[in-house]
Amino acid sequence: MKILIIDEMHESIMPILEKEGHEVSYLPEISREEIISTIAEYEGLIIRSKTPMDRDLLEKATKLKFIGRAGAGLDKIDLEYMAEKDIKLFHAAKGNRDAVAEHAIGMLLALFNNVEKADQEVRKGIWDREGNRGHELAGKTVGIMGYGNMGKSFAQRLQGFKVDVLAYDKYRMDFADDFVQEVMWEKLKAEADILSIHVPLTAETRGFFTLKELKSFAKPFWLINTARGEVINLKTLNDALDQGVLRGALLDVLENEKFQKFNPEQKAEFEKLAARDNVIFTPHVAGWTHESYVKINKVLAKRIKKAFKEV
Repeated sequence: MKILIIDEMHESIMPILEKEGHEVSYLPEISREEIISTIAEYEGLIIRSKTPMDRDLLEKATKLKFIGRAGAGLDKIDLEYMAEKDIKLFHAAKGNRDAVAEHAIGMLLALFNNVEKADQEVRKGIWDREGNRGHELAGKTVGIMGYGNMGKSFAQRLQGFKVDVLAYDKYRMDFADDFVQEVMWEKLKAEADILSIHVPLTAETRGFFTLKELKSFAKPFWLINTARGEVINLKTLNDALDQGVLRGALLDVLENEKFQKFNPEQKAEFEKLAARDNVIFTPHVAGWTHESYVKINKVLAKRIKKAFKEV
């Protein structure tokens, strides 16, 4: 097949696909206008998040048989149109699930042990042991919302910390395993000391975590979000932290990740969040490791091969 790659990928993608006999055009600098003008030539498209895969673009892709998403999120893809046209969709969540899980654990341990705060103080000659007394994970209850690739990988990484792990997934049942206890949402909210979010962005999850929803948890808790920033807005985070509903927040994603496009309210709320010692940010890199960069290619190539192998 002729395959167009429109985003930057690890260099291994070309030989992996070419070995299977595909003709690959690697054009990471291509513009949306150029994609639209040339997409009719291709049967395959591999993307990250350069531009939305909306109906306007997909209608021009008259030969398209598949889209490969080098990542997990599918919120910028017109899934309904793809189903209508029988265009297959492959994502590579298995390629970066380990990276996301390790990142979430790392952020949690850093916050619990005041690593960032203590490091900055010591660099300034401040040796404050009591002010940096930490928390232990042992004995805590960790809640996981969404038990797919990312949620399960996170649960696996929690083994050995002597925590109780509860998981809720609205669209899965009977998934309890050696790593988690499957529970209803209300039970998770009644017991969790920590909540890690691992859900996709959908109409249902967008803005799901309102202040009212956060207040319905039985006790103050720490929040980890390595999923999608739009599930909780900046103002809600600040309000919950101000009111003691949240004990801290670990944020790899934000509702708006383009600082230059913040509206006045977002700018003010972000600056307020950024001034807090109990909030840690990273720039949407939880799944962005050197290893996952290669793994994603292998996962996509394997899925393409399996779907189109000759019978």
